[in-house]
Amino acid sequence: MTGSPLTPSSSGPNGGAGLPVGPPSPGGAGQPVTLRAGLGQDAAQGNFWQQIGGRPTFERLVRRFYEGVREDELLWPMYPESDLEGAIQRLTGFLEQYWGGPTTYSQERGHPRLRMRHAPFTVTPEARDRWLLHMRTAVDELTLSPLDDATLWAYLERAAHAMVNAPSA
Repeated sequence: MTGSPLTPSSSGPNGGAGLPVGPPSPGGAGQPVTLRAGLGQDAAQGNFWQQIGGRPTFERLVRRFYEGVREDELLWPMYPESDLEGAIQRLTGFLEQYWGGPTTYSQERGHPRLRMRHAPFTVTPEARDRWLLHMRTAVDELTLSPLDDATLWAYLERAAHAMVNAPSA
């Protein structure tokens, strides 16, 4: 799957907007994006995954996020308590692949298909906002540079908004 172009404007399941599965290519908005696998964007700086600390950073992010989710009565029922470690590893793998790390996620699970994978769950604007609340706490605890924080947060916000599949309760 590495290097295959994906079109950000393609429709996802349920007629929703598709969500890019890799950082934006240099072509800009509306241009195909490429799923990057550990390829440095700049030889001196490496890619985003490397810049912010690789797997340990993403694993800290996801583990802290799930600490918040476990205490959230709206979100926790949507998560697999019996396979919480599996959920942690899947989200970690997805995020690190998205940002230029190993392609393990796609090798094990295929194309991310985020909207399809979330379709069985009722994701309301309230659930999105709670998800973002817990993710914001986790991102803040990483103490990234302002630019890295903004880059990561912008994606997480877009992804969360794209997963909404039900109106407010």
